[in-house]
Amino acid sequence: MENSTSVTEFILVGITDQPQLQWPFFFLFLMNYLITVVGNFSLINLICLNSHLHTPMYFFIFNLSFIDLCHSLIITPKMLVSFVTKNIISFAGCMAQLFFFCFFVHTECYVLTAMAYDRYVAICQPLTYTTTMSPLVCSLLMFGSYVMGFAGAMAHTGDMVRLSFCDSNIINHYMCDIFPLLQLSCSSTYVNELVDSIIVSTVVIMSSFIILISYALILSNILRMSSSQGMSKAFSTCSSHIATVALFYGSGMFTHLKTSSNGSFSQGRFFSIFYTNVVPMLNPLIYSLRNKDVKHALKKTLKKIVN
Repeated sequence: MENSTSVTEFILVGITDQPQLQWPFFFLFLMNYLITVVGNFSLINLICLNSHLHTPMYFFIFNLSFIDLCHSLIITPKMLVSFVTKNIISFAGCMAQLFFFCFFVHTECYVLTAMAYDRYVAICQPLTYTTTMSPLVCSLLMFGSYVMGFAGAMAHTGDMVRLSFCDSNIINHYMCDIFPLLQLSCSSTYVNELVDSIIVSTVVIMSSFIILISYALILSNILRMSSSQGMSKAFSTCSSHIATVALFYGSGMFTHLKTSSNGSFSQGRFFSIFYTNVVPMLNPLIYSLRNKDVKHALKKTLKKIVN
């Protein structure tokens, strides 16, 4: 079907329409953006520059930071614009933002799933870890994550482009998200809603199932350990990943549940802030503050810069 839209641009409402909150929110999210960019970019560079971090776990963390950095770059700048002026985005720009938003969200789900499998092999099969999580296997896992993320984003965006937008062009959100756009369409959105439900359910159920099974096996293995030091090390190894998964999946599921029900866009918009702004900012902090290897690499790099 050929897109018959008469809308050539959209207006993004932003987070709030209260004038007294615009500038405080601008500086708050600007600070959030700077911390996110600096934090993720620094972690990416630390992993690249320190050879002792060239392991499967840090390979996945590298990709997670890259995804969080890109995710922030496509969402937050347009959000900041909405606080200071009328935020207009072209139809093509809106579809591009939707595509990359879906791409990075879906890919992050698969990367977190691959990280859970990596932790399972490290704790439950330590003797075969090097061969099981070989560079080839890690590369294939990442390649598959990006391909699956691309396929999901193409499905979402392809279905959206087919719709007609011929009336209102005001998006009740700070970004081009699926449900706010569907609300503006003047053609049937049944197929879009069906495709969205199938894709989201498949991604969430499949990745959640693998993560839960991985941690169930990890927990079983930990409980059989006789050494308290070994148990503590195992819990420490998994804690950062568990925190990231809880934040990302928790905020993502709440957002989807709220925005898919009538009259809940404001609540959905609130929860979406967590996985578009807060989670990308916290991830490098979670993996840095609780990780001795990253702290050591940071000290080593800072000494090189100073000297």
